[in-house]
Amino acid sequence: MFFASDNAGPVHPAIMDAVAAANEGFSPAYGADALMEEVREQLREIFEAPEAAVYLVATGTAANSLALATLAQPWQTVFCSPVAHIHEDECNAPEFYTGGAKLTLVPCDDRMSADALRATIEAEETRGVHGPQRGPVSITQVTERGTVHSLDELRALTAVAKDYGLPVHMDGARFANALVRLGCSPAEMTWKAGVDALSFGGTKNGCMGVEAVIFFDPAHAWEFELRRKRGAHLFSKHRYLSAQMAAYLKDDLWLDLARRANANGARLAEGLGAAGARFLHAPQANMIFAALPRRIHRRLHEAGAAYYMWNCTLEGDDPDEMLAGRFVCDWSIGQDLIDRFVDLVAG
Repeated sequence: MFFASDNAGPVHPAIMDAVAAANEGFSPAYGADALMEEVREQLREIFEAPEAAVYLVATGTAANSLALATLAQPWQTVFCSPVAHIHEDECNAPEFYTGGAKLTLVPCDDRMSADALRATIEAEETRGVHGPQRGPVSITQVTERGTVHSLDELRALTAVAKDYGLPVHMDGARFANALVRLGCSPAEMTWKAGVDALSFGGTKNGCMGVEAVIFFDPAHAWEFELRRKRGAHLFSKHRYLSAQMAAYLKDDLWLDLARRANANGARLAEGLGAAGARFLHAPQANMIFAALPRRIHRRLHEAGAAYYMWNCTLEGDDPDEMLAGRFVCDWSIGQDLIDRFVDLVAG
């Protein structure tokens, strides 16, 4: 009953097999491998973007930080949600890789609104040379609270950014989960909606450790290559990244795994709701924030369930106090484990 993170789930066997197959013989280094060319063409086809620049790195932090560094000058600021991964969970890596660009938080509890984004952008570039200049807008899809921006919401946010001539980055660590939730095409959720650069996640959805960075304007390609090398994220034995991504994309495995994870999330959410849990955010993908009485959390932990308590602890005297937890389903969690967990919640 492991619901702590989809990062903790296993690698899908097809991806593991692809890595083993790539281990035969010799291959050109630093991304010149034949598999990388296959990946590049696959992603261009998937995104209906034949000129897109496509690169691989091993971590989501590298993908986000290097993409933003390519889009932002050191004297600019990146606009993002207060709960964005780039703000809360990347140890100031975006600021480091951009050479000092700051983050400006758009007031919200999860998804930014177009009005709030506009007001926040307007508040910058008000002090001339003394203050930060306006820079990229970063949107997370699925958000860090498990919700999904609709296409209309994405278009509204990117329209505001374009009004000020600002590029838009999407943190798509759970991109596939959002895509299958919306039932749209990858192009519709990215460049057709106004997104300029995408961090396309694989690690959380069945890969060993690989993320793609996609620039829909290839003019950014050379700068990103230089930043990736200078930032120590250009793998010499790159074929092992390529092999993962090639297998991930083959026969739409990436979509199948996301559908499984989302279905697991829906099953868990249904069970939690029936047992009286209070949802902090409407569950829309594979990540759920729900409040339960302290006594139920204790029962779950005593039975060996693993998940994160959210801004609270099990310590306390009131057994009925409602405490929040974060529950994440990956593709591999069996329905029997979900049902066992829900039975424990129901008591």
